[in-house]
Amino acid sequence: MKRLLFAVALLAITACHKKPEPATGGTKLPIEVATPIVKEITLTREYPGFLEADATISIMGRVNGSIIKRNFIEGSRVKKGDLLFVIEPTLYENAVTQAQASLQTAIAEQEYARSNYERMQAAISSNAVSEIEVLQAKSRVESCNAAVSNARAALKTAQTKLGYCYIEAPADGSVGLAKQPTGAYIAGEMSPVELCRLYKDDLMYAFFDIPDIQWFRKALAKNGSIDQSNITFTLGEGNIIERNATIDYLAPNVNTGTGTLQIRAELPNSDGLLKSGSYISIIMPYDNIKDALLIKDASIGTDQTGKFIYVVNPQNEVEYRRIETGNIIDDTMRLVTAGLEPDERYVTKALLKVRNGMPIEPIME
Repeated sequence: MKRLLFAVALLAITACHKKPEPATGGTKLPIEVATPIVKEITLTREYPGFLEADATISIMGRVNGSIIKRNFIEGSRVKKGDLLFVIEPTLYENAVTQAQASLQTAIAEQEYARSNYERMQAAISSNAVSEIEVLQAKSRVESCNAAVSNARAALKTAQTKLGYCYIEAPADGSVGLAKQPTGAYIAGEMSPVELCRLYKDDLMYAFFDIPDIQWFRKALAKNGSIDQSNITFTLGEGNIIERNATIDYLAPNVNTGTGTLQIRAELPNSDGLLKSGSYISIIMPYDNIKDALLIKDASIGTDQTGKFIYVVNPQNEVEYRRIETGNIIDDTMRLVTAGLEPDERYVTKALLKVRNGMPIEPIME
């Protein structure tokens, strides 16, 4: 009896630990596959850079007096000729009035001297006056002429100083912070005082350095110039601003310390969105491929030997395949330079569910 019970218990234990037999004739795992996209692409490289305004102009106070008016909002855009500051003009208005009076006096004396000289010339023929008196009259005319010239120059100087009391924008642009408050007294005649800065930013310059000189030569190899129509720049996360750029300067020498070549590009900024000092990315083309093979970047795996994908053969079996890759295209696609043919299928998802030699049920995307 004991032997019978022991045999039954042994059979039960063996049955509990016995591995189940694999099912036969089961369905194959459905896996999504696709063929490469074949199209013409332009290869680009991205470089960091920064923006500078076309010009940064210091707005200076050149006269003495109190600032009685500031006619702009700090940080706003202004047009050429817009009034920015008014410095107390009373003293300079008086100086202009005095200079005008002095000029009128000098002109009157000049007219009298000329008339007197003409009478002297007419009288000398009848010996009514001496030659010395004629020469004195001529000298007086010349002296009055000089006095008129000096008076005109003094009036022009007075008018120029009066003009300095009304400070206008010398160009279109954005105005920075006022460095002198309204009501402050400045002594600008002895040494001009900076009142604010105007950033002439309707045109911006992007500066960036290219480290790969050989690449740059390749970019120029076709026709001696870069395709300007494809040069763009982006600013901010998510490329909130994107515009075309035009290269207008190449440094004549390579920086020996960094091995880079400095480049400058022009960027339009009529709307004033771009700000001097901003960091940007410049995107430049360097090659064109007519029949490029593109696959989803998420379909590419990486192991110790490099990049690989799973290719599906005509028998619908998965094959491990090493490939060589290039640039990311359109954010999600990757250029394949070797290891894949245009008509071959590759696994697009579920890379962890497949293995080399595994039969699958392919589902075309």
